[in-house]
Amino acid sequence: MNTELASSFSTDGRDVLSAQHDMSFPRTLLLSEVFPPQHGGSGKWFWEIYSRLPENRCVMAVGNSHGADQRDSEYPQGIERMDLQMGYRGVANISSLKAYARQIRAVGRLVKRHGIDAIHAARPLSEGLVAMAVSRLRRIPYLCYVHGEDVNVATSSRELRAVTSQVLGRAARLVANSSFTRQLLIDDWGISFDRIALIHPGVDTSRFSDAAISGTPPAPRDGTLRLLTVGRLQKRKGQDTVIRAIPKLLKTFPSLSYTIVGGGDERSPLERLAHGLGVSKFVRFVGETTDDELLDLYRECDVFVLANRTIGKDVEGFGIVLLEAQAAGKPVVAGASGGTRETMLPGETGFCVPCETPDALIGVLTDQLCTADDRRRIGERARSHVRSRFDFTTLSCQAEQCFRDLTAKATSSRG
Repeated sequence: MNTELASSFSTDGRDVLSAQHDMSFPRTLLLSEVFPPQHGGSGKWFWEIYSRLPENRCVMAVGNSHGADQRDSEYPQGIERMDLQMGYRGVANISSLKAYARQIRAVGRLVKRHGIDAIHAARPLSEGLVAMAVSRLRRIPYLCYVHGEDVNVATSSRELRAVTSQVLGRAARLVANSSFTRQLLIDDWGISFDRIALIHPGVDTSRFSDAAISGTPPAPRDGTLRLLTVGRLQKRKGQDTVIRAIPKLLKTFPSLSYTIVGGGDERSPLERLAHGLGVSKFVRFVGETTDDELLDLYRECDVFVLANRTIGKDVEGFGIVLLEAQAAGKPVVAGASGGTRETMLPGETGFCVPCETPDALIGVLTDQLCTADDRRRIGERARSHVRSRFDFTTLSCQAEQCFRDLTAKATSSRG
């Protein structure tokens, strides 16, 4: 379902109790390796959206994760933890084929045990491959989520393209996280527009209210600039571009600091870069954080930066962290690549600039976001923007209608 459909229904006055116990909602199995407490934007989205669907109508078949027991017991849907390490290693890899066979059997048993009507696959590979097999065995439809970078990278290999094409082509519905991703599916994969639902990622805006964010933010003042990036330490995220900008930014903001949240293979190269530029004392790596710690980091920053750029076939499909920062009342700056533009109102709640080099980033920080008043004004607009368009309550209504339509059409076609 596209976002245009959102106006046809509303959560205002919705009977919450009837929604919680709505037995007409199709029995649904979500298949996702990534799911809280494991970090990951898509996993968080699944947790939030499916928790708002009719209670006890969904089964989350998700990857094992340390510390999951307590959170799982409080979740309004059933959770089945299983070995879902699904790195695709090719059709000729015997151990990979055996692992897929085990996963297909395990998921098939869950489908039978819970009377599942439809499977939702978190990605084309590898959850989508398992969903496709179980779908054919059990004669139920499957839906597949597409995030942008997944299908873009899949075009780099003939085998990946062939397998991904099968998964996409056999799915009853594809859910794209952005208009950018939807266009990739149309242009690169020949998927018809009417087979693609557009449902954006979102945030729980109540968590980012003034009351929810503890403490008092540091008093903003000119000459100070506290930058924050949250995300995996990988080349496409552009943390290196921000570090390269620091020497020139210090001329305008002598009290500058840059906090980098997240883990990944690029940490050592980034640390070496900061050392080589003589700016190590201005850069802080904090690794992975809890949700509460992350809220405090959003509160403390002045500007959120995701200096993403396309690296080969690796592209940012959307950027949930850009929504979180805006929900916290912070202006954002993102790279003009992929689907990040769709998270903001460019020029009003944030800025999209080319981030292959630091020049444009330096320009926007020293011009449009130079003063504390500029940042405060844009941040207030950002918070209002996310509350009105990207709150999980609104998005879950879109998702629920999409899921109902999927099963209704499948039932009608079997007819």
